[in-house]
Amino acid sequence: MLETGELWQVVDRERASLADLLESLSAEEWETPTRCGDWRVRDVAAHLTLAARITWGQALREMVRARGDWNRMIHDTAVREAAAPVEAVVGHLRSVIGSRRLAPMTSPHEPLLDLLVHGQDIALALSRERAVSPTAARSAAERVWTMRFPPRPWPLPKARLVATDIEWTRGEGAEISGPVRALLLLLTGRTEAAAPWLDGAVPKAG
Repeated sequence: MLETGELWQVVDRERASLADLLESLSAEEWETPTRCGDWRVRDVAAHLTLAARITWGQALREMVRARGDWNRMIHDTAVREAAAPVEAVVGHLRSVIGSRRLAPMTSPHEPLLDLLVHGQDIALALSRERAVSPTAARSAAERVWTMRFPPRPWPLPKARLVATDIEWTRGEGAEISGPVRALLLLLTGRTEAAAPWLDGAVPKAG
């Protein structure tokens, strides 16, 4: 995986390039549904501003508000944050470029994972191409594969995953191969989005 210093450099670049993309969107594009449940583009974007801004106290209050449900807390805080004007959402994203603050109980790997995957969620919803560094995607994929805490919310595929654009292989079973960015989408539950770039025993979505 990337060393911590390199990782943060990628996080900064991802935040900056995503802010540039968001600034180019029309009002209608901000409301585009994504594959992230009922989140629109604006909800995903708002979520990506929170990790470096939320305090322990705020996180505890939000957890109480969500009745102890971690996923509900993540969902609801993003939706509330997304009610702000789009200019404010972009401003919040730009404001955390260079920040090394982390959401409670997370490591520096989580911002990278969030930005790479949710950046693709936004791009795919808008039918835009968003480049992903294979080195960064490999680091994020390795993080998903080895996650213990925070708990990995997606089951690992029962397959041998083989990246075709960088050296990375994990798992056992029937082979699934493709660009590591697509394997990352597969690992994070986005099978339908990943499938067009993958070969082999790709599981059915749903």
